[in-house]
Amino acid sequence: MYPNNPDVEENALLSDLMKGNKEAFTVLYNKYSARLYTNIRRLVKCDETSKEILQDLFLKIWEAREQIDPSRSFKSYLFKIAENLVYDHFRKAARDKKLGDYLISSSALFYSHSEETVIYDESLHFIRKAIDLLPPARKQIYTLCKMEGKSYEEIASLLRISTSTVSDHMVKANRAIKKYLQLHADLVISFLLVSIL
Repeated sequence: MYPNNPDVEENALLSDLMKGNKEAFTVLYNKYSARLYTNIRRLVKCDETSKEILQDLFLKIWEAREQIDPSRSFKSYLFKIAENLVYDHFRKAARDKKLGDYLISSSALFYSHSEETVIYDESLHFIRKAIDLLPPARKQIYTLCKMEGKSYEEIASLLRISTSTVSDHMVKANRAIKKYLQLHADLVISFLLVSIL
């Protein structure tokens, strides 16, 4: 049993955890796992991957329990480990050429909901830069589609071009943006982690 005072309780839990107390570990897991999972899930967009990262995180906590410093914020310690694990996940994804796909699919969200997701203007720099580097016509079509949510048919009618032309521009725009983001993957990931975790 642990006292009701949250500060005293956590210090007691950490002290017992360092001694290998599994009950203390379980209490701490129950206290933090839901919030950690929610934050990880918001970023990686996959239930299974989020569960694996969360499991790895608490495995690391258990294995390194003797090195825990009770005088420092355990919550910050957990989120720092989560940040590192998610960063590692995206580094692997980038090597597998999956990161660009994820970032492109999320670019509209970054533009239209930046305040809601608490992503600062700096974190949009790379996406804006990639889009700005597109040829003018391609940039216009990409913006109409991804940022304004218009369909290919609406864009074709508005610009008086065929839907196949719109599709061709979108394929080439996505390819160019993906390549640019992959070239700057490390910095993009860092901004995403700071913004979401």
